Amino acid sequence: MNLLPLLLCFHASTVFQQELDTKHDKHERLVKISRDVTIESKRTIFLLHRVTSVPDVEEILSEADVKLDGVRQKIGQIAEELRGEDLHQFHRAFTPGIQEYVEAVSFHHFIRHRTLMSLEEINARLVFMRENKGEGEVAWTGPSVLTFQITPIDYLLGVADLTGELMRMCISSVGNGDIDTPFQLSGFLRQIHDGFSYIGNTGPYEVSKKLHTLRQSLGKVEDACYTLRVRGSEIPKHMLADVFSSRAATHVDPDEPMV
Repeated sequence: MNLLPLLLCFHASTVFQQELDTKHDKHERLVKISRDVTIESKRTIFLLHRVTSVPDVEEILSEADVKLDGVRQKIGQIAEELRGEDLHQFHRAFTPGIQEYVEAVSFHHFIRHRTLMSLEEINARLVFMRENKGEGEVAWTGPSVLTFQITPIDYLLGVADLTGELMRMCISSVGNGDIDTPFQLSGFLRQIHDGFSYIGNTGPYEVSKKLHTLRQSLGKVEDACYTLRVRGSEIPKHMLADVFSSRAATHVDPDEPMV
């Protein structure tokens, strides 16, 4: 009996099993890194919300810079894991963390510059040099430079989530007596909404789904601006935040996550 075909078949199945195990292990590592990116990005966002209640905004922004540098080191680990791999095979493993990072870095950029950070500007900061081998930093033995390119879809989804943070910033600003920021935020959110409206239903499903939440955030900010313009002189400043919070609560979508 010729056992050669049987041996070849067994060898091939062993090779395929090893390849699948390797991909599964890489997928699990990417999921873990993505969770770390998400957690640190959320912490950065929570820190940035303090700018509405502190006298030294630059101190908060500098502290957030340090946190974002740490997040970028985590993204460098994702870039190392994906070196030589097809990004789309593992995209679902790390996309939640990348979207959260886009939200955090865009929020930081808006507070400092009052503009939307472009995809090119975000990707320009995701370049990792090989000589960075300090404790806790990325180290690899491949090319001297690694880059990570955020996809346009992840960028759009992160920007859509940013609108919720800007809505919360609007309410917090009013509570601290700042009646100029809501009107700035209203115009900025309107520009983002108009941009997403051009995409409409022609884009990916995830983007069109976010458009509903974006419209809610814009509506809450515009409602706050309307109240400020029409009834601002009637309501004491220390009560404005409570008024807006209660009005916003009546427009909460049951599918919207609570924070």
